[in-house]
Amino acid sequence: MAPRAAAIRRLLPTPPLWVAMYHSIADTPDDPYRVTVSPDRFARQLNWLSDRGLRGVSVRQLLRAAAAGRAKGLVGLTFDDGYADFLDSALPLLRRHDFTATVYVLPGRIGGENGWDGEGPRKPLLTEYGIRRAAEAGMEIGSHGLRHVSLPATDDAALADETRRSRTLLEEITGASVDGFCYPYGHVDARTIRAVRDAGYRHACAIDPGRLASAHALPRVHIDERDTAWRLTAKRVLHPLRRRQPADLHRTRASSPALATSPAGAEAR
Repeated sequence: MAPRAAAIRRLLPTPPLWVAMYHSIADTPDDPYRVTVSPDRFARQLNWLSDRGLRGVSVRQLLRAAAAGRAKGLVGLTFDDGYADFLDSALPLLRRHDFTATVYVLPGRIGGENGWDGEGPRKPLLTEYGIRRAAEAGMEIGSHGLRHVSLPATDDAALADETRRSRTLLEEITGASVDGFCYPYGHVDARTIRAVRDAGYRHACAIDPGRLASAHALPRVHIDERDTAWRLTAKRVLHPLRRRQPADLHRTRASSPALATSPAGAEAR
């Protein structure tokens, strides 16, 4: 590239990282929180990515690529709550495309169910064996806290358990470093970001963190059963406007935490 063209390119705004938020991949007629995508729809969504030359990767891979200036064409794929259906419904489709993803699990509810959801069907969660299977398949395992509680409302002891202890438990299960965290319900404030950072996590996912956006509060786009090709296209086009990110996010530095709380959002689970 000519020096003048390279200089102009450096002045252009860097496209924001695109991180897609999934939960459960299953067939169900009852989905009041819109957290379930059918395997057929999920397959079509992955095809949509592949057809456009996009590749799904874990958050860890996405941030490493961004730090090296090689994130173009990469989309972060995340799965909240650690549903057991990830193994049979999501994993085979991801492997078919040579995609990876980050699976955020709850070590305080291993082998249990989604008891935090007041309505809708009960869904089983991954066991220790299931978590290890996902990790061995090349998926990044991250923490979603211990028991899926809103962190800004917790006291200091509970916050330490949800962040630091959950990481320790997952590292014992996987035998590997756990670098990623995901805020339950998308609830995040400056105090919880500090706790996550101090617990040793290198990155964390939120939903709409606003001015708190950083490598420890990454904005994400909710994906559900309604997202056909045209809706995915619209979400990708609108993403730079709806999910504003600080200029240094591609260098994976956390911005200075602001003393504010981001709204949860109707689709945060």
